[in-house]
Amino acid sequence: MAGDFEAMFEEFDLPAGSQRILGEPHAPGTVCPLALRLPKQGTQIDKGDRGNDNELDIAIAAVEHLQAQDVLTKKLSSHGTLLFRGLPIHTAADFGMFASAFGFAPHEVIGNVIVRPPYAPNVTTANEAPRNPQRVGARPERAGLEMPEFVRELGDKGILSRLVYKTDKQYPGGASLRDAFGKDVLDCDDKTTRRAKMEAQMRRYGRGPHTTWEWIDVGPEEEELIITHHLPGIRTQPGTNLPSLFTGLAAYWKTREFQRSREETNSNGLAKERGGTMQQLYGDGSPIADRHLARLAAITDELRVLHQWERGDVLVYDNLVAQHGRQGWEGEQGDRLILASMFDGKELPGAYGDADWAQIVHPTM
Repeated sequence: MAGDFEAMFEEFDLPAGSQRILGEPHAPGTVCPLALRLPKQGTQIDKGDRGNDNELDIAIAAVEHLQAQDVLTKKLSSHGTLLFRGLPIHTAADFGMFASAFGFAPHEVIGNVIVRPPYAPNVTTANEAPRNPQRVGARPERAGLEMPEFVRELGDKGILSRLVYKTDKQYPGGASLRDAFGKDVLDCDDKTTRRAKMEAQMRRYGRGPHTTWEWIDVGPEEEELIITHHLPGIRTQPGTNLPSLFTGLAAYWKTREFQRSREETNSNGLAKERGGTMQQLYGDGSPIADRHLARLAAITDELRVLHQWERGDVLVYDNLVAQHGRQGWEGEQGDRLILASMFDGKELPGAYGDADWAQIVHPTM
């Protein structure tokens, strides 16, 4: 299968700053992202029902052929990110077809704090908010060496992640309560019916007894929902069984610091940029020391790779291995458009330790 891979995609190097050599436990010379493109002479494989020779069909057929043996999934597990360059993708539908070729199950979005308008089946904007750095998974080796106490507490206690949803959108690009949980809600529903429908979605979105919520009446036409997840801070990646620091703590800290610089942080510590909508604590309810959050954010910046986009680029992330995010930008959304397509892997990330709450529960598709 190595020969098949080399025949279908060729690896190439990216400029300094756009690609990083990963350290242990990765094999020597492992880079992130792994940069791939179709060979100049094209790829000669069975294109199935598509049956023509345009480059997008060739790329899709190559991905499908390799994924029949999970080749690209394994590449993702080791490199964290794959860059496909020079693809003839001109529309959201083109992108959706390429993304679907990997064979993963489309992810059902429930409880999102931002709005992602759809452009094609399972294709949305990556983010509508003018600033919203996102961070998901990353290997915890660097943090473990510099902050062993912090990593140990994350593993032992997990995280309490508390989110507040309100009737109206709380910031540009943010989600209202109905955006997050109200896909079955009708305009004619009374409050009892509306809440019952939203709670049904929350049960699918939540982690069983490790997710709780509280309704707050704000006014005749306004309400708030406070939802709390007890989550593992460290999970293990299927296939490699390596630990992953799977949190949004670096982004949470950056958001808080951004608001502190504007003296706009609420007295309870919730970041006002999100309308006071987020709080991250250790799983026992104790605060995470600012010095740990600040150092984690600094390590994230030190290890980051800033991608310089070119037309036809597609980045594929394994969110248990590689964090993903973006820089803020100035101007309107029309000045910049990045599309996203989210999928669930074939295996769920496992627990780090023996606590049953550390198992992720995905909604039923």
